[in-house]
Amino acid sequence: MGTGAYGGAQFYSIAITLVVVVAIVVARNSRPRRLRLEAMWIRPVIILALVALTVIAAPPPATLVSIALITLALVVGVGLGWLRGSLMRIEVHPETHDISARASPIGMLFILAVFGLRMYLRTEGTMTPIVGLSPSTIADALILLAGGMLTVSNLEMWLRARRLLGEAQAAKATGGSTPIVS
Repeated sequence: MGTGAYGGAQFYSIAITLVVVVAIVVARNSRPRRLRLEAMWIRPVIILALVALTVIAAPPPATLVSIALITLALVVGVGLGWLRGSLMRIEVHPETHDISARASPIGMLFILAVFGLRMYLRTEGTMTPIVGLSPSTIADALILLAGGMLTVSNLEMWLRARRLLGEAQAAKATGGSTPIVS
């Protein structure tokens, strides 16, 4: 710990808070929740705005290494987001066409771990740079990774839910009554 006893106490309070938040989020996401296709654009817009404000508020140094790390983090975040979105279980009720989704607890734990690591790196501002990267650059890369992941996972879910809803509507028109699940 670079900031002594206070930094350690601050880290532990952050860790305890994260454990409580993880427990709440995992419990909440273990139940299916209703998806509204028409409102699925709202969360990505909020996430992108928060990511942009976070990075703009304290921009990382513009070195070649930091730009490469930030770009890599964004690309990895997009890939992980597509994977996370495809792991979500989406179901369309055959009669009402209500769409529900069940989140993957592993995906939520990963997101919370990324934010926890970012908070830790921000509080340990006196850390020695790693391979020419400041802690703030690493923290911003983690934020971009999480932002890309959350935004793209929502996009993948929206595309799949829209396709499944179309299949359910076509099945109902032909007399089918089994739930459409993906």
